Amino acid sequence: MEELEIKGQKARKAANFLIRVSTGDKNNVLNHAADLLEKHAADILEASKKALADAEENGVKGALLDRLTLNEDRIGGMADGLRQIAQLDDPVGEVLTMKKRPNGLVIGQKRVPMGVIGIIYEARPNVTADAFGLCLKTGNATILRGGKEAIHSNMATINILQNALADSGFPAEAVQLVENTTRESAVAMMKLNKYLDLLIPRGGAGLIKTVVENSSVPVIETGVGNCHVFVDESADPEMGTSITVNSKIHRPGVCNAAETLLIHRKIADTFVPEVCQALKENGVELRGDETVKKLFPEAIPATEEDWATEYLDYIMAVKVVDDLEDAMRHIDKYGTKHTEVIVTENYSNSQRFLEEVDAAAVYVNASSRFTDGMEFGFGAEIGISTQKLHARGPMGLRELTSYKYVVYGNGHIRN
Repeated sequence: MEELEIKGQKARKAANFLIRVSTGDKNNVLNHAADLLEKHAADILEASKKALADAEENGVKGALLDRLTLNEDRIGGMADGLRQIAQLDDPVGEVLTMKKRPNGLVIGQKRVPMGVIGIIYEARPNVTADAFGLCLKTGNATILRGGKEAIHSNMATINILQNALADSGFPAEAVQLVENTTRESAVAMMKLNKYLDLLIPRGGAGLIKTVVENSSVPVIETGVGNCHVFVDESADPEMGTSITVNSKIHRPGVCNAAETLLIHRKIADTFVPEVCQALKENGVELRGDETVKKLFPEAIPATEEDWATEYLDYIMAVKVVDDLEDAMRHIDKYGTKHTEVIVTENYSNSQRFLEEVDAAAVYVNASSRFTDGMEFGFGAEIGISTQKLHARGPMGLRELTSYKYVVYGNGHIRN
C-alpha cells in the first residue's frame, strides 16, 4: 500500500533525526505538546463528538462507547501523561554493562531506541498521545493505525502533536497516523518490515490474534485480559467486596477489569449474597455456577464459555471454589496471564498465589485496575504485554528500547 510505504520512509528519516537529539530537547517537545493539547482541547472534543455519533449509529454502546469518549478530564490526563514522561529518566544511552577482557578490549552494552515502532489499536483515542510520548522520549519514530470508530479524535490529536514537533524544530513525521482504517491498511502495516522494527497490537482478542499470526514485523503481544479476583476464606468481607466491585466497575471496558470472581467455599454462604448484591446495585449482570445460583437466585446460570470470556462490559462470572488450589487451577485453565488478584489475610496463601500464579501482574489485597503504566509510575504505557520475551506487564520507556554492544580497542587484531 503506497500510503504505508511513504509513511515508512518518512518515519525512518525521522528516527535517524531522533537518535541525535538530547533528552532536554525531547522533554521540551513533550511539555509543549501537553500545553497544546490543553489549549486546543475544544478541537479534540468536537472531533470526539463526531466519533461518538458515528459509533452510536453503528450500534456501539455501553463500556465500549466509554472507551471512545474523550472529555476535558481525559484530555487533561493525556497532557499530564506527557508531562510525567518528560520528568522520567531517559533510558537511551544508559550503559548496562562495561567489562575489560583479558586481551584489553573493553566491551559494554548500551541502551538504544528500537527505531520505528508501529501500533495498531482499537477504540481508545488516548493511546495516540500515550504512544507519541513514550516513543518520542525513547527516540523512536512511530506510525499509528487506530480503529475507524476513533478516526476523528485521532486525527485531531495527531494534528496537535505534529504541530508541537514542528514548533520545536523536530520532523512532524516522528509521529504519523494511518488515516485509511480498512482491513487492507492493517494487513499492509503487518508486512512493513522494511521500515518497522516493532509492531504492537492493542485491542480485542481478534485483532491481537490476527497480528501475531500474520505479521512479518516482530510483534509484542498485548494480551486479552480475562482477569480474576479470588476471595479467600480469611479475607475481610468488606475488603473483598470493595476490591471486587472496583475491579469490575471502575472502567469495565478495559483489559485490567476483572471478569471472574472466585469465592472460597467456606465463606460462600455469607459472602456470595453480599458481594453479588453490591455488584448488582452497580449495574453488573451476574453469571454464576450452581452454588452461586442457590445463594443468589438472580444470577444467570454460567456456561463454560463464561469462564473464558473477556466481557469488557457490566457482566461478571462468579464461581465458588473449594480452596486456594482450586482457585489457582481455574485461573491456570481460563486466565490470559494478564492480572490476577487474591484477597486474603493468610500470609502463606498470599505468597503461594504470588509465586505460583502465572500472570504479568499478581496482586494481594488490591484492585486489578492498578495494572496501568500511569499507576506504575511510567507516565503512560504503550500496552500491557502478557508474553515473557523482552517485555512483560505495563510497557513503559525501557520496554521500547533495545541495546547494542559497544567495543573499545587500541589497535586490536584477532590472531
